[in-house]
Amino acid sequence: MSEVLAKYLEAGRIASRLKYEASKIIDIGVPLLEVCERLEHRTIELGGKPAFPLNIGVDDVTAHYTSPAEDPSTVPEGSVVKVDLGVHLEGYIADTAVTFVFSPEHEDLVSAAQEALQNAIDTIKPGVKVSEVGAVIERTITGFGYIPIRNLMGHRVERYSLHTGKSIPNVAGIEGGKIEEGEVYAVEPFVTVQGATGVVRDSTETFIFRYNRERRLKTVEAAALLDHIKKTHRFLPFASRWLRAKFSPSSFDTAFEELVQSRCIMPYRVLVEASGAPVSQAEHTVIVERDGCRVIT
Repeated sequence: MSEVLAKYLEAGRIASRLKYEASKIIDIGVPLLEVCERLEHRTIELGGKPAFPLNIGVDDVTAHYTSPAEDPSTVPEGSVVKVDLGVHLEGYIADTAVTFVFSPEHEDLVSAAQEALQNAIDTIKPGVKVSEVGAVIERTITGFGYIPIRNLMGHRVERYSLHTGKSIPNVAGIEGGKIEEGEVYAVEPFVTVQGATGVVRDSTETFIFRYNRERRLKTVEAAALLDHIKKTHRFLPFASRWLRAKFSPSSFDTAFEELVQSRCIMPYRVLVEASGAPVSQAEHTVIVERDGCRVIT
């Protein structure tokens, strides 16, 4: 076994363990911040590092939400809660997601995402067009009586890079080349209800960021903060709350804002379903092999 494959498999093993532990943590009334911090801490305890802040999306909140410091939010009754987590070992990333529901009416919403994911995995092999995988995902979801989120996609993963090159669409008709042996993909169907718009839009909230570029800065505090981000996270996403614990509260907000305004760091806006409908998600990371693909999460 190659050293690279071994790292991917270990990252996947940790990510799979974290999904199981999430099922033991999440319940009605549990603070979202507690879920984020406990699972991020466990990532490190298990020998990995977070590839991005734990994403926890309630109902129509679909992606890029992680709790800010002192987040008062809790898991609501009757909700649909998506947990999207990533683990890396020396930059080799395993990305996976699972949905928990607290109302029987949404159980099939989860089943649709899970079956669409499995059918996509069964389709992936060298030479297959990504558009074919998207068609399988959409056909599975509509067969349940639901609709896919059409402007979110799975993505090719490389070392220290979560989104690179080709994507795996969740609908038919989107061309994007063919899948090749040795590539690594995070495949992630998103499902919502009939009558929803089936697209996500940017909200005004941002809690996750990534390093973007070097630039001359006005303050030494901002320069020190940027240097820490570069050395610690490279181009992987990070949470602003991760940094608050490491830097002086009196200067942090000003320095952080300087980095945002100078575009030295870039924000990920929280994405929400445009009509406010609930969304489910399922995700695995796969390595494409000669006759199919290997699920590592």
